[in-house]
Amino acid sequence: MKTAFLSALLSLSAVAAAQTPPATPAPTPIPQGAPVELRGLWVDAFGPGIKTPAEVDRLVADARAMNVNVLFAQVGRRGDCYCLKAAMPPTDDPAVPPGFDPLAYLIEKAHPLGLQVHAWIITTAIWNSTTPPKSPAHAFNAHGPDRAGRDNWILGKFDGTVKAGSDWLLDPGHPDAAEYIRNMYVSVVQNYDVDGIQFDRVRYPDFNPVGGPNSWGYNETALARFRAETGATGTPAPEDPAWAGWRRTQVTNLVRDTALAVKAVRPDVSVNAATITYGAGPTTDEGFALTRTYNEVLQDWLTWVREGYLDLNVMMNYKRDFVPEQAGWFNTWAAYAAGLRVRSPGVFQVSGSSIYLNDQRSILSQVRKTRGLGIGWAGYSYRTPDADVNAGKRTAAEVLPELTAKLAGPGGPFATPVRWVRPNPSALRALRGTLATTGTAPLGGRTVRLLDESGEEVARTTTNGVGGYGFLHVPDRAVRVEVGGVTGEVVTAPAGKVTDLPALTVP
Repeated sequence: MKTAFLSALLSLSAVAAAQTPPATPAPTPIPQGAPVELRGLWVDAFGPGIKTPAEVDRLVADARAMNVNVLFAQVGRRGDCYCLKAAMPPTDDPAVPPGFDPLAYLIEKAHPLGLQVHAWIITTAIWNSTTPPKSPAHAFNAHGPDRAGRDNWILGKFDGTVKAGSDWLLDPGHPDAAEYIRNMYVSVVQNYDVDGIQFDRVRYPDFNPVGGPNSWGYNETALARFRAETGATGTPAPEDPAWAGWRRTQVTNLVRDTALAVKAVRPDVSVNAATITYGAGPTTDEGFALTRTYNEVLQDWLTWVREGYLDLNVMMNYKRDFVPEQAGWFNTWAAYAAGLRVRSPGVFQVSGSSIYLNDQRSILSQVRKTRGLGIGWAGYSYRTPDADVNAGKRTAAEVLPELTAKLAGPGGPFATPVRWVRPNPSALRALRGTLATTGTAPLGGRTVRLLDESGEEVARTTTNGVGGYGFLHVPDRAVRVEVGGVTGEVVTAPAGKVTDLPALTVP
């Protein structure tokens, strides 16, 4: 009886073993000697991706199978963090197990495979629910729409609206909000071995006429700054060119100041931005000022590239390849980026593709176009890997293996694994400083010129709301700063660091 029982048990075990699928092989690291080429994948936090250990394990295995090498992982959604050690409080997302640190675990699993992790944080969005955040330290609780005076950091619209769609946002022209935003990114770099940080929605919001003007930026503290710095009176109209230029500069200064602060902590961390490419693209740098990017959302990423504020410019070149007009837009923006790669070789260009809007044939078409131009590629997003998934017709689990086989299988554009590398710290040569004043004139909005020993101007910038300024493209020779006829001491910026200058006192 005992023997018969054992025989039956062994037979059942054999059947079960035959029915059990073979274990998925562990992903192998990207070879150290592989060619260098950026292939990115955005991993958003509006669905599965990084919220549990199992999701992270699946993500890194899928990314390696696809032969991508950079994960733009959304760790900051709206004033929160999918991490435990940052200036923002941990997310209230119930999908994250208590005590779990998604960012730390993602880095732990990704780095041994040669996958980079870039901390993607929405720059200005702060909250979107009628239920307030749990943490009293959350910026919405401390500086939301119910606060008065300078304590209110919320962006407003010309018509009095204080929400862009469903979101409350921070005003880049408010000095305290700008400082808070900068610290969000810096705190992540201080506490995690991220390979990069990525700005997203680092601009003024949508919900404007096509082509502009932009109707946002009417926080009272920001308006008071504009009046004090420019001498304007009253409330400027959205189309006022001085007001548009001032707001555009606030975003640019925010990118500059954050880049300097990040590089001061870790010069090898990549600073990058997901940038806007609405509609038709430019064919010349002069034409950039005519784009919807520049006028409709007041984002001057051309300056960020020229001045070296970014290491990567990751264009959100979201176009449907099967729609001829949009395919033309995609091609123009990608070609423009390829030209910028030559004119500003210190900043690498990436054409982000909306894989969620395209069928798989169109996805491969855009990959091949991008690689043919010698620039990087990134796909949005891991959660919605093609148009069928976005439309709810199929699941990501069904589509990902198909797309992976087409991208990384024999004959695919990603058939050979490649690697990406962090910025070379020795290429960094940066200066930053702050103005002080003996008078009552505002410190913000001052023009700061960088001069060489002969007095020739080599760069210029504008101070932020508290008199801060900086340069990330400093030549390897003696220079000095000049503000309104007052000059600072002569300095030669050393390579590999951000050098802080003594405060410069101006009238």
